[in-house]
Amino acid sequence: MVHVPSPPDLVVRPLQRFHWREWTTLGLFWLASLIVVAMLVWVVRVRTPADGAQSLDLALRQNADLQQRVAVLERADQVTRTANAELQRQIAQKQEEIAGLRADLAFYSRLTDAGAAREGLAVQALKVEAVAATPRVYGFDVTLTQNLKPGQVASGKVKLSVSGIKGDRLVTLPWTEVAQNQDANGLAFSFKYFQQIKGTLLLPEGFQPNGVRIDADGGAQMGKAEREFAWSQVSAQGKL
Repeated sequence: MVHVPSPPDLVVRPLQRFHWREWTTLGLFWLASLIVVAMLVWVVRVRTPADGAQSLDLALRQNADLQQRVAVLERADQVTRTANAELQRQIAQKQEEIAGLRADLAFYSRLTDAGAAREGLAVQALKVEAVAATPRVYGFDVTLTQNLKPGQVASGKVKLSVSGIKGDRLVTLPWTEVAQNQDANGLAFSFKYFQQIKGTLLLPEGFQPNGVRIDADGGAQMGKAEREFAWSQVSAQGKL
């Protein structure tokens, strides 16, 4: 006879329930995870743009500093170029003065040289300059010389006449027409070796000068001297 085992006994166990402390712990972990996620989101959204703004601000400050340095260098370069131009102008002016002094020295040497050719009264030079803020008025400087009779005084009168174009005609203005408030007989001179005689010329409106004639009369002892100059050669660009 076959033995059949009896079925196992049914065991009924009571349902295990979580204690309230365990639920509280799980809740705290869940809340902490939410806080961590929120902090990560805040770091991504807030901290990163702040770092970018700081980098931009730093770049702007560096750019402003570089621009300031460039401006300083440009000003320094401008000052250097201005100083160099002024130095070149002064050098050219000094060279012109030296050339003038050398010419004057040669001129005076000829006058006082015992072996130089003897000349009577002569017109050595003429310079004409426009008077500032006075239209049509020109100042002139005539240099007269003589070494025919060293030590003897040459005296007399000198006159200027100006030729040019007025309208469509070539005219010559005598001394009496261009000498404003000056001796109609001419400007007086008196010297042993040389003298510079200064005066003024008043030209009529619409008159274009192109030449100047100088007539000096030293009387019977020194004789007469005359010389013509082109206006472009004796007229200076500057103003008196």
